[in-house]
Amino acid sequence: MFVDTAKVFIQAGKGGNGNVSFRREIYVDKGGPDGGNGGRGGDVIFESSENVNTLIDFRFKPELKAKPGQNGADRKKQGRSGEDLIVKVPMGTLVRRDGKVIADLTEDGQQVVIAKGGDGGFGNAHFKSSVRQTPRIAELGEVGDTFEAELELKLLADVGLVGFPNAGKSTFLSVVSNARPEIADYAFTTLSPNLGVADIDDGSLLIADIPGLIEGASEGKGLGDAFLRHVERTAVLLHMIDAYTDDIATAYTTIRNELSQYSAELTTRPEVVALTKSEGLDDEMIQMQVEAVQAVAGKGAEVFAVSSTAHKGVKEVLRALRVKVVAARNIEKEIDEVESDTVVIGLSDKQVSDAWLVNKDEETGHFVVTGEKVEKFARRTNFDNYEGVNRLRDILKKLGVMHELSRAGAVGDSIIEIAGSEFTLLEQ
Repeated sequence: MFVDTAKVFIQAGKGGNGNVSFRREIYVDKGGPDGGNGGRGGDVIFESSENVNTLIDFRFKPELKAKPGQNGADRKKQGRSGEDLIVKVPMGTLVRRDGKVIADLTEDGQQVVIAKGGDGGFGNAHFKSSVRQTPRIAELGEVGDTFEAELELKLLADVGLVGFPNAGKSTFLSVVSNARPEIADYAFTTLSPNLGVADIDDGSLLIADIPGLIEGASEGKGLGDAFLRHVERTAVLLHMIDAYTDDIATAYTTIRNELSQYSAELTTRPEVVALTKSEGLDDEMIQMQVEAVQAVAGKGAEVFAVSSTAHKGVKEVLRALRVKVVAARNIEKEIDEVESDTVVIGLSDKQVSDAWLVNKDEETGHFVVTGEKVEKFARRTNFDNYEGVNRLRDILKKLGVMHELSRAGAVGDSIIEIAGSEFTLLEQ
């Protein structure tokens, strides 16, 4: 069964808690703090594989959870890090979080960290200093990334076959490759995309056959709306039209309009037109049909008459496709090289992580502090431990947040909110 969309719940591992302990051995008086740090939570990693071709596994396993890190122990023993969860997905998989693309896996073996595991909390041994020799502070492990992801598969192919139902797309694919799609003399025989590799001269082409399109496909009619995504990543389109069609020019423009309404970029994609099932037509009739298509597609359009069953014109079409595919791939390579040489000027990673903002919630009167770095410290603070909360106050003071809170009107008993936790500006 071919499945090209799925929703999945993803949860990276929670970091282990730091430990509070003191060295206790005979003849060793006041051995000092020796609580170890918690281990880091495991990441959820997606890896694209050419051996996987559908998202069906995610329909039966909609939850992906990495292992948590272990808690720290005495004698400064650090907890074991949680094991990463590596998930195999098909090449061409898009991963979205809240509608935003966070990963696009297009190469075999490519790995992307989809959800990061939480950092482990520090044990009390970490906080020992000349002025704090018996700290009873230990951090909590940070929660790993947790969210619902939307997965979408867009087939990666050199050539995408488009056309009306029963235009001969599946027959063409079965003749030029080892693919064995279902073939029958009725519309919508193809219910899911098929892939095949066609050898031509000293090269090959990966060809994708999608279910036939009808007028209104881009709006959800027929099957086209569900599968048009699979032609988005093809380098070249092979537009196939039944040569026996009465108004062949209208047939051509109808499919082109549907492609345009789905994605304007598809109209700029290189194209070859093949008039199929031409074995029963004489040369004069074929020429009339070719000229009718060229009248609406443009005089420069490459239009071939083919008969897949008689193997007529098949090689010529494949050669024309290969020329266009090579040219398109070369352009893509040049674009990638330019983009890789482009330097983006802006905030550094450290500047971004250090940034914070103070806002007052007029409804509750609370002061809300946001920012990647300060929220990370807050998530790792045990608010049931007054020493831990005091440490957070010290951190906010060093970052300048306390000064800004005072300027905003916060006083000693004002409630401060960071990363969903609340505490007062000063110790009560």
